[in-house]
Amino acid sequence: MSVFSLREVVTYGASQLTESDSAKLDAELLLLHVLKQTRTFLFTHSDTELSQEQYLQFTQLLERRKQGEPVAYIIGQTGFWDLTIKVSPATLIPRGDTESLMDYIVEHFNPKNVLDLGTGTGALALATAKEYPQASVVAVDVIEEAVALAKENAKLNKVTNVEILQSDWFALVPKRRFDLIVSNPPYIDANDHHLGEGDVRYEPKSALVAERHGLADIEKICNQALSFLTEDGCLMVEHGYDQGPHVRAIFSQSGFSNIETHQDLAGRDRFTLGYYPFSFV
Repeated sequence: MSVFSLREVVTYGASQLTESDSAKLDAELLLLHVLKQTRTFLFTHSDTELSQEQYLQFTQLLERRKQGEPVAYIIGQTGFWDLTIKVSPATLIPRGDTESLMDYIVEHFNPKNVLDLGTGTGALALATAKEYPQASVVAVDVIEEAVALAKENAKLNKVTNVEILQSDWFALVPKRRFDLIVSNPPYIDANDHHLGEGDVRYEPKSALVAERHGLADIEKICNQALSFLTEDGCLMVEHGYDQGPHVRAIFSQSGFSNIETHQDLAGRDRFTLGYYPFSFV
């Protein structure tokens, strides 16, 4: 069996991942998982040769990626903000699009009490809790496996100012007021062709799909959120790139004021926010 350097293996792996938009990065992450090393290692030891066992492990992981399985599920984790987040097929994989919400939070808020609805892996709640160590953060999810995973991620990232609970949206949320409520709910239409493409084929449909053309869960959240907001509180909800006008209408019908839609780094509508009625911030 031939012996290959790390550089050669990454090049080979990237050449095999013709369906991926991030082929080189995918190959690097799979190789680093085999090596149990950080990414810096690839740059400082690019001529290091793999053992036959390491090469075999890499090709096995590469084959899974070629079949479309997300890298995060293959290696069991991903990065979000400055956190390492463990993932599982019970939860969505945190994406850079959601970091747009974090960017806005850091630039515009200094929250003391935060609620994250449908927390999944806990990524958004944990990033907020870590950015604001004096804040009290509550994170909820209806899926028991997601709650367990979010708790594991809190321990992994040494975040202690977060309470993670099982709840169907607001059903079991403590009866208190929050100055910031955030959510990345299901918002994809069940008939959307993207559900049969790319990484989302492997992700749980319960965390992706909502009724009423993807808007049903956003409506539920908006209809109940005011009862849990402080008088200067804000609700922020992630949604699809083409749903901005519909989501703003839902916010308005639910009684919010100062409603705005903001974009992600690609310039696409990504999240809408609104404030407690007649709140001017």
